[in-house]
Amino acid sequence: MHLAEVSTGGRCKRPSVDHGNNTRSLPRHFKLSGHTRVAAQNYYDHIKDTLYVTKSIALICQQPYVHAAHIFLNGLYRCWKDQGSPSLESTVYSLLYEVTLPPPGRSMSFTCYPKEQVLIQRPTLVDELPFFDFPLRELFTLLGVDCVIQLFTCILLENQILLCSSEYQRLMLVAESLTALLLPFSWPHVYVPILPASCRHFLDAPVPFLMGLHTREPRLKNPSEGNLCFVDLDSRAIQMPEELPTFPHKSEFISEICDVLKRYKVPGEYLDLNLNNSGDNLMTSSCLITSNRQRKHSWADDLDDEPSLTQGSEMLKRIVLLAKRAGSSLDGLDDIGCDWDSFTDDGFSEEMDTSNEGEYSRDLKINTAVREIFLNRFVQMFSAYEHFVILPNQDKEEWLCNRESMQNFDKATFLSDQPQQQLPFLSRFIETQMFATLVDNKILSAWQPTDPNLRVLEKRIRHLRERYGENVARNPGYEPCRIVGDSLQLLDKRLACVDTQLPAPRELLTSYAGRTTSAGFPLLDSVLLNQEPSLRKRSSRLTHSHSSSMTGSMGRCRTAGGSEAFPLGGVGDRLATLPNKTEASPALIAQTNWNFVEKLLKDCKQKTKRMLVEKLGTEALEMGHSAQTSLVEENTLLASLCDLLERVWSHGLQSKQGKSSLWSHLLNYLELEESSDSSKPVDPNSLTPALAWCVLRKRMDYLSSVTPETSPNEKSSRSRSETRTSNSRRLSEENMQQPTMKTLPNTLVYDLRSVQAMTDIKTHIGYARAFVRLSLEKKLLSRHLRTLLSDTRLLRTLYKRYAFLRCEEEKEQFLYHLLTLNAVDYYCFTNTYTMTRIPYRVAIFPSRKSSASTTSANCWIAISGSNGETQRVPVPKGALEFVFHHKNLGILTTLRIGHDNSGLSPKWMVECVVVRNEVTGHSYNFPCGRWLGKGIDDDSTERLLVGERERERDNDRSRGLGSRIRSPSVPPPKKALPLNEIQHMLGDCVNNLVKYFYQVQCKDSTSSLTVLLCGETGLVSCLEQAFLHGFKSVRLFGRNLYIWDFIVKVREEKENLDNSDGPTGYFVSLVDAVLNSSHALGKDGRFQIFICIAVRDHMLQHIIARVLARSRTTLEMFEENSFFRDVNLLTYMSQILQPLDEFNIVLENSLTQGIKC
Repeated sequence: MHLAEVSTGGRCKRPSVDHGNNTRSLPRHFKLSGHTRVAAQNYYDHIKDTLYVTKSIALICQQPYVHAAHIFLNGLYRCWKDQGSPSLESTVYSLLYEVTLPPPGRSMSFTCYPKEQVLIQRPTLVDELPFFDFPLRELFTLLGVDCVIQLFTCILLENQILLCSSEYQRLMLVAESLTALLLPFSWPHVYVPILPASCRHFLDAPVPFLMGLHTREPRLKNPSEGNLCFVDLDSRAIQMPEELPTFPHKSEFISEICDVLKRYKVPGEYLDLNLNNSGDNLMTSSCLITSNRQRKHSWADDLDDEPSLTQGSEMLKRIVLLAKRAGSSLDGLDDIGCDWDSFTDDGFSEEMDTSNEGEYSRDLKINTAVREIFLNRFVQMFSAYEHFVILPNQDKEEWLCNRESMQNFDKATFLSDQPQQQLPFLSRFIETQMFATLVDNKILSAWQPTDPNLRVLEKRIRHLRERYGENVARNPGYEPCRIVGDSLQLLDKRLACVDTQLPAPRELLTSYAGRTTSAGFPLLDSVLLNQEPSLRKRSSRLTHSHSSSMTGSMGRCRTAGGSEAFPLGGVGDRLATLPNKTEASPALIAQTNWNFVEKLLKDCKQKTKRMLVEKLGTEALEMGHSAQTSLVEENTLLASLCDLLERVWSHGLQSKQGKSSLWSHLLNYLELEESSDSSKPVDPNSLTPALAWCVLRKRMDYLSSVTPETSPNEKSSRSRSETRTSNSRRLSEENMQQPTMKTLPNTLVYDLRSVQAMTDIKTHIGYARAFVRLSLEKKLLSRHLRTLLSDTRLLRTLYKRYAFLRCEEEKEQFLYHLLTLNAVDYYCFTNTYTMTRIPYRVAIFPSRKSSASTTSANCWIAISGSNGETQRVPVPKGALEFVFHHKNLGILTTLRIGHDNSGLSPKWMVECVVVRNEVTGHSYNFPCGRWLGKGIDDDSTERLLVGERERERDNDRSRGLGSRIRSPSVPPPKKALPLNEIQHMLGDCVNNLVKYFYQVQCKDSTSSLTVLLCGETGLVSCLEQAFLHGFKSVRLFGRNLYIWDFIVKVREEKENLDNSDGPTGYFVSLVDAVLNSSHALGKDGRFQIFICIAVRDHMLQHIIARVLARSRTTLEMFEENSFFRDVNLLTYMSQILQPLDEFNIVLENSLTQGIKC
């Protein structure tokens, strides 16, 4: 301050004082310099440097009257500078004791220096929105409508929001405006519109926040967190989080807002920015609102040369004059007649008033219209939300104790009613804290007064139902706001008819004398200002309270119905005060980060418990949830878990290395593991400086641990061989019977390399989420993260001491909570990355007999899964184990194996086939136990095998000989089953099919249906047993008969009958289609296709009762106690198959062979 006064002060000279030879304590040879201001002028430049004053004047208000406070402070400053009347004490006294807070629905005006009327008003409590005084017009002019909507979406999804600007007013404007637009929701997390310089370490908080950072740097280094939204308000650069969903009906929403701004003639270059393509781009990386667009020529620049343009309009002259003073652009005014006048008048369009009072009234109307439009979006989306609220059956105290573990909203049912295009946004939004708070307030309204924000929402919902009825299902189209006019009428009434008019302040000082301004702002008379006003009649004033309207916070005073600004971390009031220092104390920083650690651990416990509850059916039913969770809700929970892991790994970082802190840590670990391989040279340039010391110490420890008996080359070759997959494994002379299928490694390095090989992922956030999903599906998430965190040297290099990952006890609890997820089965990787190419290892186990273990034919396989099927994949000649790559097949269901019956010895007996996904490690066993070849068994050279997931890890077990799923190609047992057992099996399989169709199925529903039809106890197997009961299949000469032989003989019998319609005609055409489908199929395979297609077409029971049972062939080939000849058994079979006609059955292509009948 002294340097500034010296450099810019007056020219007055101080009187010189002769000090003689008095040099005080300086040495004699030092020459004292003269007292000049040259040195001081070199330290301070008023053009470049910022000068902060030593004191300031602030107003503390009950309500955020920003406009009134601004006018009063300006008037107070002018009164001091002008030495005007009345005195400063009188002006302040009038504001403190005479200006009262108007009641709801009323307005009041008072006078500020010199003679400026100021209007304050309060909206009604129910019919109008809460009071908000910041001009939203400036928000849209600053950022543009499109980017405001994207920033609004980030806040709704509770991302971290960081605002940067060199102007404090911009930070407050954007932060307050965005939180006000959240109505009926409120921001429940950290809210610091202007972050103090001593609290900059709070930016490392791993929690959602909305913070404003004051900086004068022209280009601030953008933070690199993947879930952070960074906004530079000065350069208008916005960096959006990755995978940001689109706000529902975004294009129509933007158009409606722009319509309001244009009707009120809001100037600005950024209103229509990105409007044309706002609905197509998700803006997942960044968007830059450029400020150097080509400026159109303004006719306002030529007004001096062409006075005729303004001679006919006094209003236009005033507009031009005000625009020149404010430095605003008048571009586009030449289009007034053809654009703005074309809008229809709907009750809230008016002429522009250029006075301060008129400008303020216009801003209030714009605020009301825009806020009603934003609120209308939530009313449309959640008009039926109360139907999905799960009301508790406990009292208030018991519910409050268990509210964190209870699900209060039926999210799965709510999402099932929403349009498909809105699911990405809604599925994430209903998992936020602000939505949970709204639902909690709805439940609490049964025990206490309704929350004001909730009351506003329900009032608008009632208006909506009055127009459209009580239907839960709504029109998915966009519906504009229709109550703006009603709200504006209430506001206009208060603005036009002021309820209370206060007189100008009167002079209170009896002997008032002007004060000089050179000494700074004076100290006011505290005795006078602390005197209560004497009781006197106020005929023209309304007195409702002794408290003034200027006795709260000048910033935003949040009421119970507004967004409360909780202390950082949301864990109490311990952070409410800061020490009066430039930097925060170490104890405070430690306490703050400890609060963050506690919150992260609490969030982890809640999320893992929620995921377990959704997966475990019995526990979920007891707590009121659905027994099965939908795929959309499961993906939402998994995305929430990934976000939590990113927050954990972002806490306490030494330096940011990428948008995903978790993936950066994993890459550093992989780099260290590869560098520790002594057989591989290390390139020092490829390592970051932070990892150089870790690599050196790891190499030294590795070399010291290698013994002379085991060379590094041998050890490294073994480790690398575990992660490679060979194209084929040839049969060795020592083991000709079985392939040697080695166990897939479950190491962290192997899974990291598998994720890195995914070419359809392009970002670090994507890689991190793929790793989490893969580890969760393999039930290795907790184990992999423990391995990652076991490298303490790397951990100390990347993270500060207070980081969550370096808190041992909390880290162990965190890993334990993740370990509980191993109790349930997830297919989150398999069902998500459907386009990824996956390596599949196939192992064929032939018969152990030497005569049946090999074949001279050319073999092939074809695999089907929940995501698709392969073409025929050739089996390498002489190989029993090989690897092929294909797009993700999902959960494997069936496998077809066959050959071309060529060569000298083509006959081949296959016990089973094992297929393993080399990424997820899932192994599927396809039992066979049948011959492939002509002239043996049922003459089949192609078998359809049904698989089951292998869950045991015993590599020494005998494949194909134990318990396995019954494939349709397995030969029927020689021992006939008793009749009662056959009836019991048939009833169970039909009941399983009926239950399957009544249950809520996930994405892999087709695979479950295949098992129910063709599995060990499936419908095909049970009908085969029923048909074999009483079947005369044994022949003295020749091979035994099959059921398919009987069906073909019946078809020959019906061939000459003229009955092309009905069950008989369908039966004949179906048998012909199966016979002509493939000559490689055997008799059992054809029977399986026949049953599946007949069930799909709802014709099986009619064929049995009206075709097979009435045939002469049945009398020849079946005994009297069979199902076809016994009337009671025939009726039983027909009635038990009848419920299947109610369902639409969709079969895999592998089951139908492309047959359409």
